[in-house]
Amino acid sequence: MIQNTVRILRNDREADLYYRLTLRAPRVAPLIQPGQFAHLRIGFLGEALLRRPFSVFQVADETFSILYKTVGKGTEALARMRPGDDLSVIAPLGHGFTVPQPGGETPLLVAGSYGMAALYLLAQRSPQKGVVFVGGRRSADILCVEEFRALGWDVRVTTEDGSRGEHGLVTRPLIDEVRRQAGGRKLFACGPTPMLEAVGRIASEFGVPAELSMDEPMCCGVGVCLACVIPIRKGDRWEYQRTCTEGPVFDARTIAWDVRG
Repeated sequence: MIQNTVRILRNDREADLYYRLTLRAPRVAPLIQPGQFAHLRIGFLGEALLRRPFSVFQVADETFSILYKTVGKGTEALARMRPGDDLSVIAPLGHGFTVPQPGGETPLLVAGSYGMAALYLLAQRSPQKGVVFVGGRRSADILCVEEFRALGWDVRVTTEDGSRGEHGLVTRPLIDEVRRQAGGRKLFACGPTPMLEAVGRIASEFGVPAELSMDEPMCCGVGVCLACVIPIRKGDRWEYQRTCTEGPVFDARTIAWDVRG
């Protein structure tokens, strides 16, 4: 974990409300592992003191990039920043995904909207090619498809309004695939919490191992404030763990969904 001032190289609109931010960070980029995140501070946004957490999308030499959606004052201010501007970043943070081993389980990646960003580095570094299931409410929420296909992955798209790919939820084609062949597979997922819970239940039903990147609100990002805790099973009991340090990636079998309510 390094706190560093980094330089914006690009800050481009991808589609609709989505942007891709590329940062020059020679001290940080070589350390980043799949599923880890960066905590950004937008210095001139005086009314917003807290940093914003973003999954790392791509890493190349001395740079890394994130995908983000403009959803409030912080990300709207970030979208106005330009190449040459500086940002304060703490990264890499968190416990990431387990990279598949050669000859191991075939990975099935499940992403809701810009949850794709957290899964790209895993796909890039995995020696095993598999299937990427990406879902969104509408066509504009489907991102990075061509990037995953360029890596040699089978990408299957669903949208809730039917505007792109299969009509419905991303879990529907996932269930079909797992039902067809459950053995020798492993699930990796990032996206909205209801989707993650559904993926966890599918994994449990079919006996498939799964790792889930839990999307929880964070304040400090370094394990101090305890704002991002979730209940994790430990034998016949449970305890709270921090998604910013013990996570954001957890073994799906350990998450106490019944305690979360």
